[in-house]
Amino acid sequence: MTEDNGSVDRPRHEAMRIAGESVHTGRVIEVRYPFTGEVIATVPMARVEDVRRAFAIAAGYVPTLTRHDRYRILMRAGEIVASRRDALARQITLESGLCVRDTLYEVGRASDVLLFAANQALVDDSQVFSCDLTQHGKARRVYTVREPLLGVISAITPFNHPLNQVAHKIAPSIASNNRMVLKPSEKTPVSALLLADILYEAGLPPPMLSVVTGDPAEIAGEMLTHPSIDMVSFTGGVAIGKQIAARAVYKRLILELGGNDPLVVMDDADPGRAAELAAQGSYKNSGQRCTAVKRILVHEKIAADFTAALVEKTAAWTYGDPLDPGMAMGTVIDVAAACRFEALVNDAVAQGARLLVGNRRAGALYSPTVLDRVRPDMDLVREETFGPVSPVMTFRDIDEAIRLVNGTAYGLSSGVCSNRLDDAMRFVRELHVGSVNIWEVPGYRLELTPFGGIKDSGLGYKEGVLEAVKSFSNVKTYSMPW
Repeated sequence: MTEDNGSVDRPRHEAMRIAGESVHTGRVIEVRYPFTGEVIATVPMARVEDVRRAFAIAAGYVPTLTRHDRYRILMRAGEIVASRRDALARQITLESGLCVRDTLYEVGRASDVLLFAANQALVDDSQVFSCDLTQHGKARRVYTVREPLLGVISAITPFNHPLNQVAHKIAPSIASNNRMVLKPSEKTPVSALLLADILYEAGLPPPMLSVVTGDPAEIAGEMLTHPSIDMVSFTGGVAIGKQIAARAVYKRLILELGGNDPLVVMDDADPGRAAELAAQGSYKNSGQRCTAVKRILVHEKIAADFTAALVEKTAAWTYGDPLDPGMAMGTVIDVAAACRFEALVNDAVAQGARLLVGNRRAGALYSPTVLDRVRPDMDLVREETFGPVSPVMTFRDIDEAIRLVNGTAYGLSSGVCSNRLDDAMRFVRELHVGSVNIWEVPGYRLELTPFGGIKDSGLGYKEGVLEAVKSFSNVKTYSMPW
């Protein structure tokens, strides 16, 4: 909690972790608490030579961990994360401005990632193929085995979910016996450093993980082009993702990019139940999730009742001091982001949308906001609005709803409120997205299940522990006579 004088913790002075070694560079990046603007930590500003050293150490190390070793390390790390839930949640709140309710939930999710990865480390999915299947066959068998990548994984994570996003990169890397150099967002780097320390404490050989902090303008190039890199795994915005794809030539890419995720409310849906999902999907994590509800498509027959219910729920949504456990929402990441949301809403209103509640800003604090009479051509819904805004649009029938959903460059996830199985299955079949959730918010998933988008939301490769372990490995085949 904040102290009596309204200040937060004394600033931390963190070091980078290069193969477990704490490294300072003499230059620092200030990490600020978005609610007050106070400096809550400093981290080193890495130089290109620091990044090169991290990759050189990783490339020169040959992991020898058994499956049980990896299981034990990840299980222990998951247990440590769970045991330090309150302290980790507080740290996430201080560097991100997310309310403590959301950050406590995030710590739990990160612990789940580690535990799922621990169990996945024990899975041997080798295959056996008999070779006498045709008239040309032989009395042989072909076997497959998964091996770690020959090179190093370069991972880059965003500011939202600063612990869980990092866990989703690191845990599958350990489970598959790989080496990783990770650069967290310069806005929220401390959580990644704390997770690295927990993993070292749990027994991870330090050369298998380095965390470098710095200015992307200075070190991002090395994170993409270093000759020891075998794969780049990036979560972030579409524009940066496409730049990475153009620059990281002939390296494997996992790009988890933005979304413009809809919640579709059909005419048979209960308006109040659907409005509850819309509010949860729009405002949790201050709306700063690639899978947050960013467009609400409502059948015109129930639009009035749905919108009234959503306005009521939004007006009751508490927001303010992120460290206050009574708040359901904290700030967005910084003042610039809040100003952008305010400008997008004002622009939509100027073009004919109707503001029903919200659009209040104080620094990085931006209120939950509802608009209706929104059109698909407005920037508010044409691009990804990464904040707590609920834009309501209407449609006449399921055909129009499907056209509206598919009418953007994005294809990440979606939610559908309908009790009709035939309609639900049409959405499953016809929406151009990576996932469809019936009577649930677009972002629903387990940390184990495949997750990812298509179109401008990604290349179709999936994250989630199970798929990431597959992506972070090479399949080798060998054959023998029987």
